[in-house]
Amino acid sequence: MKKTLVALAVLAAGSAQAGIEIYNENKVSVNLKGDIEVVYLKDVTDGSEFQQQIQDADFGFDTRYTINDDLQFGAYWEFDGANDSVTKGTSTAAGVGNTYVAIYSQTAGSLKVGRLDTIFDDAGIGSDYQFGINSFFSNGSPFGGDEAVRYDLDKGSFYGGIAYKQDKNGNNKLGKDGHMVDAKIGGRVADFDFTGFYGQAEFKGDLNTTPAANPKDGDKESMWAVEARYAGVENLNLALAYYSMNHKPKTGDDMTDNTVAFAADYTLNQIIFAAGVSQTSLDKAQSASSVDNSTYDKVLGWYVNAGYLVAPGATIYAEVGGNDGYTDVGTTANPNIQQNGTGFALGVKAEF
Repeated sequence: MKKTLVALAVLAAGSAQAGIEIYNENKVSVNLKGDIEVVYLKDVTDGSEFQQQIQDADFGFDTRYTINDDLQFGAYWEFDGANDSVTKGTSTAAGVGNTYVAIYSQTAGSLKVGRLDTIFDDAGIGSDYQFGINSFFSNGSPFGGDEAVRYDLDKGSFYGGIAYKQDKNGNNKLGKDGHMVDAKIGGRVADFDFTGFYGQAEFKGDLNTTPAANPKDGDKESMWAVEARYAGVENLNLALAYYSMNHKPKTGDDMTDNTVAFAADYTLNQIIFAAGVSQTSLDKAQSASSVDNSTYDKVLGWYVNAGYLVAPGATIYAEVGGNDGYTDVGTTANPNIQQNGTGFALGVKAEF
């Protein structure tokens, strides 16, 4: 799934506070939030080796001031200890994660402005850790970024949200005149939860970085999704989803990928068992071999895992997953297209 949907990353919450309360006095509260994940991972890409990765090591301070019985003003600052350069060992300097100011209303929802996750970061089904739909959408928050504004409203049986992101500072890979908008709408009925998503990105202008030109200048990308969840059987969760992504280049033909996915998980005491399968159909065949000119237009992905809850919010897990797509493991000068295989992961994940 990650290989066939990687283009979705260009499209990169509510008002309830979570975490550990460290201060609450004179209408001011401060909560400490964080997560950490360490995993030994062999990716599905051909030639991948079993190696340790620190995928999360973040903490943040959620500070809020109570204005009245309905309104709160807040600010959030996150310390990212597992950014890309730190994880790869090319730097020891951690960075700043989500950083925003917000106003929260129990009746009118929340409005956030700054560096934050946009709406499509909420998408994804299943209880996977590394190889499924959920991990694609959530790992590394590919839909977040600077210069963003997000509004959310949750009334219990109905919820929705919309976000907008520009790129005047050249940090979001959209171009200085590019922008992105994404939105969702959902409803909860009995034991069902239905959510619809839509997002659109336009690439326009220089990136204000090196190289200065934007290779996607004039391109447009859009995505829509429908997700359904059912929790009417004790300890069992079922989910079904459909995703459609369209890339419209400035010159050339449109390209569209459609994905259908199913996921389930079952809790037995402190153990959660989960599995999922997805199939992506490509409207333009992709090269599978430069030797015999063979192609493929479908990718089947799957995962199976088990997680043990050692404490509230802390899980030790093992996962096996894979897909039958193809990845270029060579260089631009010397392409080497190989079929993906099976991946393995053993990890620990904790959040508060």
